[in-house]
Amino acid sequence: MFLAVLSEISTTSWILSFLAAFVIGMSKAGIKGIAIINVTFMAIAFETKQSTGIVLPLLVVADVFAVIYYNRHTQWSYIAKFLPWMILGIFLGSWVGMDLPEKAFKYGMVLLIFLILAIIIWWDQKKEKTVPTHWAFASGIGTLAGFTTMVGNLAGPISNIYFLAMRLPKNHFIGTAAWLFLIINVFKLPFHFFVWETISKETLLLDLKLIPGIILGFILGINIVKRINEAFFRKMILVLTALGAIIILFK
Repeated sequence: MFLAVLSEISTTSWILSFLAAFVIGMSKAGIKGIAIINVTFMAIAFETKQSTGIVLPLLVVADVFAVIYYNRHTQWSYIAKFLPWMILGIFLGSWVGMDLPEKAFKYGMVLLIFLILAIIIWWDQKKEKTVPTHWAFASGIGTLAGFTTMVGNLAGPISNIYFLAMRLPKNHFIGTAAWLFLIINVFKLPFHFFVWETISKETLLLDLKLIPGIILGFILGINIVKRINEAFFRKMILVLTALGAIIILFK
């Protein structure tokens, strides 16, 4: 059984796990785009698929912190448009995710991320600051985000693209994403418990020991976000999302 005994985990795996928890805290505090780093650290420390079961409860804990802190900035209309399609994507990911070739998934996702980032940069260069309103945009991005979050907790770059396209101000971006991912990550828990069986008493005990890393990362992240202006925040998300896509290739 995976992680049968916590004492069997190597020192290197503990360090990588704590760093992953720290990055999760920073990401949920508003440093969007770096979440791929925690996925990478966990995948190195443990088996790729099994690591998703360790990461998910940590994400839920960090989501709770983010919701408490940023709740007043939540824009529920965007969640209403995006959430149903993410749920559809989760069902698709649960169904085909276990048999999907990892290489095909990675290359396809990276290509799509860069394509949509290019479109957003093109929008930013236009004098007319419009946002995409066609239902196909939210449905396509939402389904893909749900699929990727189920297969590898990798919805961050995809959801970032949606909120960037909607031109949400910094705090609205963070607050809306906080509630969206709390709902989605809680929704995913039964799949990991009963379908993929990647969450167990042992993995939860490991997560419990990693919560201090989340707290430290969240506190640091909040202080960084306070010092970032709106224009720089948007550029930062674009750059970090692109870097995250590149990291996916080497994960």
